[in-house]
Amino acid sequence: MTLSAQLFWLLIIAIPIASVAWTITHEEIFDEPRKWCERNSKECRSLLQRKFFYLFTCEYCFSHWVTAFFLIITRFKLLFPDWRGYLIAGFSLVWVANVYMSFFARIRLDVKRERVEISAEEKALGHDHTDSNKSG
Repeated sequence: MTLSAQLFWLLIIAIPIASVAWTITHEEIFDEPRKWCERNSKECRSLLQRKFFYLFTCEYCFSHWVTAFFLIITRFKLLFPDWRGYLIAGFSLVWVANVYMSFFARIRLDVKRERVEISAEEKALGHDHTDSNKSG
């Protein structure tokens, strides 16, 4: 595979990795299991148990395991045709997936901020409208 094709696949394969890692570690559908994992990551006696449960609460940590899964099913290698290609691909995919997740988090924050600002403006306009009706 050419280097440009490898870079193309790096950018494409990182998308589902980011999607899976983000969904499990942030979205509402996994809220109850994530809270259970958060609690166990703090309360379990064994260090190994605490770290295991922590994996499901941190998108960066979890993205390593999702990446390993995607490397197994895609057999994607970067730069080298042997085990070194898997190693480089793995860390590269984790990095790109986390860049995607950072962009997504930033976009979500901007959207949320805009919604709050719009809501505040609507309330202010509604308040002004009712105040003007009282005086008129």
